[in-house]
Amino acid sequence: MRKILVTGALGQIGSELTTYLRSIYGEENVIASDKQDMAPDNVIGSGPFEKLDVTDATRIGEIVQKYKVNTIIHLAAILSAVGEKKPNLAWNVNMGGLFNVLEVARECNTSVFTPSSIAAFGPTTPRCKTPQDTIQRPTTMYGVTKVSGEILCDYYFNKYGVDTRGVRFPGLISYETLPGGGTTDYAVHIYYEAVKNKKYTSYIKEGTYMDMMYMPDALNAIVNLIEADGSKLIHRNAFNITAMSFAPGDIAKEIKKHIPEFTMGYDVDPVRQAIADSWPDSLDDTAARAEWGFKPKYDLGSMTVDMIDKLKCKLK
Repeated sequence: MRKILVTGALGQIGSELTTYLRSIYGEENVIASDKQDMAPDNVIGSGPFEKLDVTDATRIGEIVQKYKVNTIIHLAAILSAVGEKKPNLAWNVNMGGLFNVLEVARECNTSVFTPSSIAAFGPTTPRCKTPQDTIQRPTTMYGVTKVSGEILCDYYFNKYGVDTRGVRFPGLISYETLPGGGTTDYAVHIYYEAVKNKKYTSYIKEGTYMDMMYMPDALNAIVNLIEADGSKLIHRNAFNITAMSFAPGDIAKEIKKHIPEFTMGYDVDPVRQAIADSWPDSLDDTAARAEWGFKPKYDLGSMTVDMIDKLKCKLK
């Protein structure tokens, strides 16, 4: 039976992933952890929780030994927009935290899943159907840490035999938890504002395409990859995965099918726009499909229906 430690468990992915994992592996077998300890009971109250700053390697080791953890899902990170404002913090948390997790995994014989991102690419990367293996020269500190993290995980697998795995997540969209400082966050906020106020002002300019994924597909991808046959994995730590690619106008058009009075304007944030312009328009996820059977369920249309239905219930 897996005993899983989730770092960053109170973040956008972690708060939903913890609940999802507990439904699969059992509440007592999934240990949530985060630097803060203020969260809804569905995370803290439904199973073990430990306060953890991932820059503290000793504390990570204590938790792993206390619960006999054999799998670490390492999500704690500083995201793209925040990372540009605080690059030192982004490096210390993203790289220092990952190094600590990998060292504990090496010493305690645990497997590690940690996500990379489309931010690992840059303006010299092919923009359309970005290949699995291609040039990676990101222009953000977040992206630099993600490329470095991919390589570091490869190193720990090849040098020490640590079972490391990961995906390059696109922008993630969820009705459960608001995101925390990413460039693709507009794709979540637009749904909230459409349901609440029937209007939205986008900080990403019209015609800017980015890859996206609905959270249920992201959670399913994590579980499928950690349970996949390791002998079939070639790109262990950096699988391209995607479900849809759209610009702000595309999502607005889809929302209007269900909320006809919805309107959208633009007030472009130059910092986040520059980040978006450095990322691919779409990814080639052939390797993930071939090596571990990745297959998303939701496209833009089906995601929009579900998002609006769920948010109408949540926000009423």
